[in-house]
Amino acid sequence: MRCRWLGRQPYEPVAARQRAHREALGRGEVDEEIWLLEHEPVVTTGRRPVDGLDVAALAGRGIPVVRTERGGLATWHGPGQLVAYLLIDVGRRGIGVRDLVHRLEEAVIAWLATRGLTAARRPGLPGVWVGRDKICAVGLHVARGRTMHGLALNIDVDLSVYRLFTPCGVHPDAGGVTSLVAAGGAPCSPLEAATGLAPGLVAAIDPTSSPTSLDAPEGWN
Repeated sequence: MRCRWLGRQPYEPVAARQRAHREALGRGEVDEEIWLLEHEPVVTTGRRPVDGLDVAALAGRGIPVVRTERGGLATWHGPGQLVAYLLIDVGRRGIGVRDLVHRLEEAVIAWLATRGLTAARRPGLPGVWVGRDKICAVGLHVARGRTMHGLALNIDVDLSVYRLFTPCGVHPDAGGVTSLVAAGGAPCSPLEAATGLAPGLVAAIDPTSSPTSLDAPEGWN
């Protein structure tokens, strides 16, 4: 299974490429892939309505809001965050969506342990948590048994932006948002995180497979 490092990219062109790749995957024209990258600052929302989103304040900081087809509510993407997009045929593989989310969460938990952080899942709240604070959001979209979107893991980000909306619908009395660096883990770059996490993501989907190097596809920059 190929893992690609895309560097830092604007959100909407990558979303369009995901949709195109997923359609081509369904036609048997391309292989399954995992894309790892950073995004330029953006807040994305899922299919459900979002309350308390201060669009004007976000715009004042140069952060657009983009609605997507994924599950979940509002989340932020931007520099210092590792995003992993999974373009996988889970129908062919016989993997249920909840099972896949669980596997991805466990892969992130295992990688965070290598950086000195104890993380866990929380019942009824998708994602990965350090204590009461969320460090990794998970949101997938599945059509005809094939996935897009994925997860967003905070490495070293500006956490102040999360005060401008309710991240993933989790109100402050239920927990906050943190990052690898803010929680006291061993610092690293998103590329280093991608290199470390990629084998776990691949094993979560197919334990018999092994990732290639994080190659950059032509035509992205």
